[in-house]
Amino acid sequence: MLYDAYEVQRSLLASASTLANIGAGWMQNPINPLAYSPMGPIAASALDVFAHASAPRGKPDFGLATTVVEGREVAVHEEIVLRKPFGQLKHFRREGVTGGPRLLIVAPMSGHFATLLRGTVERMLPGHDVYITDWRDAKLVPVGDGSFDLDDYIDYLIAFLAHIGPGAHVLAVCQPAVPAYAAACVMNADGHACRPRTLTMMGGPIDTRKAPTEVNTVATQRPFAWFEGNVIMTVPYLYPGAGRKVYPGFLQLAGFMAMNFGNHLVSHWEMFRHLVEGDGEGADATKDFYDEYRSVCDMTAEFYLQTIDVVFQRHLLPRGKMTHRGRAVDPAALTDTALLAIEGERDDISGIGQTKAALTIAKSLPAKMKHYHLAQSVGHYGIFNGSKWRNRIAPVVEDWIATFD
Repeated sequence: MLYDAYEVQRSLLASASTLANIGAGWMQNPINPLAYSPMGPIAASALDVFAHASAPRGKPDFGLATTVVEGREVAVHEEIVLRKPFGQLKHFRREGVTGGPRLLIVAPMSGHFATLLRGTVERMLPGHDVYITDWRDAKLVPVGDGSFDLDDYIDYLIAFLAHIGPGAHVLAVCQPAVPAYAAACVMNADGHACRPRTLTMMGGPIDTRKAPTEVNTVATQRPFAWFEGNVIMTVPYLYPGAGRKVYPGFLQLAGFMAMNFGNHLVSHWEMFRHLVEGDGEGADATKDFYDEYRSVCDMTAEFYLQTIDVVFQRHLLPRGKMTHRGRAVDPAALTDTALLAIEGERDDISGIGQTKAALTIAKSLPAKMKHYHLAQSVGHYGIFNGSKWRNRIAPVVEDWIATFD
């Protein structure tokens, strides 16, 4: 019922957003005398902020049409090179450019689309042949296409790496650090020809017992049955995935917004102030961020619940008890994949030490194939997006990849 109520509310807000947009335009129209009054810009700005906040959002575009390779601007073409029911492998082909390390960027399946990593892809494109996991919104996948859980996630990563071929590198951002690590363990244990040469994990919950954050606490303070009974919902009939059990993206977004509600209020107040002052560029920067941040998708119930159980409540990977399709996921099997763990000093989602634990449990990997980097004064999103990512963190990743390419 909550999902249906949300859809009704979303429809009502979409209409309100349209009316607010019309009103904002009218208040700024040169033929409207009110546009020249002191209250005109204020009213128009308030309507603009409301219209943006209440507008419905779908899957964003990457919009990466070009990149610069060795001082030369080249076109970039997005190509789907492998399709699966719950995700596809997307390749950013640089026109006329061959070579360079092949890099699979593993996007989180945590309520947002892969475009959340637009800045990550953009920064790595000039020097790398970039692929990304483009996960589907679970409410759009028909029930007949089956289920998708943590084991399937690992299978997808192995299949994607097999398609890319031997010698690729992996960059896992946040949530996928665990399945990417597990996939590397399985592929190393099997002597898989396409096991990754390097695995970089950024702000990932390898061992959430270390420096637990509010996100970790929420996942552990209630029993597993509570999550089954309170956050799992059925996709309404108007979507292709009608009848599928999911953890809705709007619930995930509500949780993240509530964690930093004061900061979000300040951001919208700043947007309003920029609009009143005529600073369109400043307002657009905030709008661009929230266009992405509010674009959410659903996760399958089985994937969400298994992640809660395996990663956050029982900590099976760092305890050496995680399995994949009935087989042990053994960190000691890692012998050929070099590991880089990156953490943000101010990360309020994955605490300091949670990602670094990946190096500690890889007991068979030589020390020269393990490296840790703590990004000073960097929060969770700053690890993979923004100026600190571009100027301070990405060079560390590039050097690590180059060392083993």
